[in-house]
Amino acid sequence: MANFTLDDSAWILGTIDGTEEKLLRKPVLDAFNSQILGLGDLRSRSVPVPALAAVFDLEGFTTFCTQIEPHLSVPAYLGKFIPWLLARIKKETIQGEAPEGVHLWHPLPFFTKFMGDGLIVLWETQSMGPTELENLIVSLHTICTQYERDLYAELKSIVVDPPKKLRCGVARGTVFSVGDQADYVGSCINMAARIQKLPGVQFTFNRRGFDLEHEGVNDYIKKRFVIKKVSVRGIGDGELLGILASDLQAMPPDDQILYQEP
Repeated sequence: MANFTLDDSAWILGTIDGTEEKLLRKPVLDAFNSQILGLGDLRSRSVPVPALAAVFDLEGFTTFCTQIEPHLSVPAYLGKFIPWLLARIKKETIQGEAPEGVHLWHPLPFFTKFMGDGLIVLWETQSMGPTELENLIVSLHTICTQYERDLYAELKSIVVDPPKKLRCGVARGTVFSVGDQADYVGSCINMAARIQKLPGVQFTFNRRGFDLEHEGVNDYIKKRFVIKKVSVRGIGDGELLGILASDLQAMPPDDQILYQEP
């Protein structure tokens, strides 16, 4: 959070070099400091967390925000999208229900942050085995397909030209806390953000950290995803990614050549 707003009480009339001026009160000036970011003590020891990062991105959101009267359209859109996304994450996490609680496919995320045109969502992976990690990939891909199938159809009757697709990039790694664990940084977040913007893909995951050779690997992943070698800007020329076979087949030839056999 970085809000710093001033009302009339922030000002006072005073004299500088013999001229009356409108002056900002010094206590108000002093209040403009790192605390407005809401991160707590920035000198706090950083805590490493084994994590999976998912970066959700709304395709065309910037263009959507440039339409006439965006102050009317954008809140109407986000007021539907963000509650829907968090509700879908919760629903896709539940494997079964009983009167006293729920059985989960995988843990709930421990951190969620809105980034202006999408969200960063983090899961702690220390206690997750290969099956739970695969279940999480299935959940995230399911959410992306449900956006276009369900929410987009509803949004078209509420706002003009809403973002048509929800993209998602997924990567494992370690994140490090900032301040009093109010935010996180890490190369896996950067990786997830970069790969979700690759040409022609709606959903993709970095192969690093996923055991896709174990006995009983999820059929959903085996049937829908292929592993390709891709150049990821600012990271490496030979990253291995899981991409949808259907995305690959639908790409124009100029995009297909970016995705090579390992």
